[in-house]
Amino acid sequence: MTPERVRAAVVGTGLIGGSVLLRLHAAGLDVTGWDPDEATRGQARLAGVPVSPRLVEAVADRDVVFLCGPLPTLPATLLEVAAATRDDCLLTDVGSTKAELAAFARGHGLTGRFVPGHPMAGADTAGLTAASAALLDGAAWVLCPSPGPATEAFRRLARLLTVVFDARVVPMSPADHDAAAALASHVPHLLAGALAGAVRRSALREAVLSLAAGSFRDGTRVAGTPPQRTVNMLLGNRREVLDSLTAVTAVLDELADALRSADGATLTARYAEARAARVALAGRTYDEQVRSFPVDGDHADEVAWLCGLGASGGHLSGCGVDDTTVSYAAVLPHAD
Repeated sequence: MTPERVRAAVVGTGLIGGSVLLRLHAAGLDVTGWDPDEATRGQARLAGVPVSPRLVEAVADRDVVFLCGPLPTLPATLLEVAAATRDDCLLTDVGSTKAELAAFARGHGLTGRFVPGHPMAGADTAGLTAASAALLDGAAWVLCPSPGPATEAFRRLARLLTVVFDARVVPMSPADHDAAAALASHVPHLLAGALAGAVRRSALREAVLSLAAGSFRDGTRVAGTPPQRTVNMLLGNRREVLDSLTAVTAVLDELADALRSADGATLTARYAEARAARVALAGRTYDEQVRSFPVDGDHADEVAWLCGLGASGGHLSGCGVDDTTVSYAAVLPHAD
């Protein structure tokens, strides 16, 4: 399956699904969209993108299907799409949590063709009208590999995403993804909501909003996300979010204790630590490597290396497969 010849479908064409649809269409792929909302399908037609009135028609002859509906709908949609497609049709999703859906797919015998996925990009708006063909370009895109037939599906999808989206494919186990995403994305949504909510309840609300500058705007941006989308994300990863929130709360408690006792040394140390983490976000340097594995076999070593790469902060920039060998172009954070 070469990316240029892929026949794709996108099920659910909101912000992320719509952006996937628009990008695949802009890249010249044979792609069809479907959304349960007729008005959204009409918007897609106005954008010049093919859409089908029925889900079964949209996915019937496809090589790959992206499941992009709301998180609670994904298990049922996965089963419906799996039943309507060929056994060699690759299925993936874009949901913000992975362990629960991966376990569901495994329980229904779909691991060999379903690759859990999560593009780490978004906006505080929703719907196809907010979507953009460029939204996901160059994004970190988590994929969860598994040994056996699922590894071949992972390779196909990794190649498609790196070629069409210029994605930084981050291979991770579902559990590692959910733990990392809790701190990287889900807890920040909680904190943004808490800060914005406190301002909303303040007697000086209007004055606070008048004074709000970069720190408030940056810190509360994701509080503008449609509420149900945030709730689905938090409930879908509840355990990991609570664990991460406990860790963040411990730091806040330490800062509060230092502030009460006017302990400038502790405050300085904690903010030096915080600054180092923030600087590292923009100042990371990387090393490149190529790693190859046999095409055939149980792929346990390949999957172990892939998951280790993602857990250590690395990603894939390419994937090539010939008759005997799969080769990955990998990028890893430089070790000091």
